[in-house]
Amino acid sequence: MTLTQQIITIAVVAAATQLTRFLPFILIPAAKPVPAYLRYLGRVLPPAVFGMLIVYCLKGVPTSASPGLPELIAIGVVVVLHLTLKRTLVSIAAGTVLYMLLVQLVF
Repeated sequence: MTLTQQIITIAVVAAATQLTRFLPFILIPAAKPVPAYLRYLGRVLPPAVFGMLIVYCLKGVPTSASPGLPELIAIGVVVVLHLTLKRTLVSIAAGTVLYMLLVQLVF
């Protein structure tokens, strides 16, 4: 890519990012109530995205006993921590660290 193409690419990405950030506030001002379908999407999309991420992350894991064990242990820890602490970032971070330790040191 030439320097001009790089600058244009960065400008387009920055403009698209700003547009996606500002568009909800432009389309739905604070004085108007949020439409019911948007409240519904805000409630159901986060779990759906996490479900898709889990499927995507586990699609290449072998189904035999030992190769998939670190993943199952880490998922179990994430679920238990999230159900007990209700802290998403803590559960995800702990599961990631545990998975890395299991893969590097145990399995």
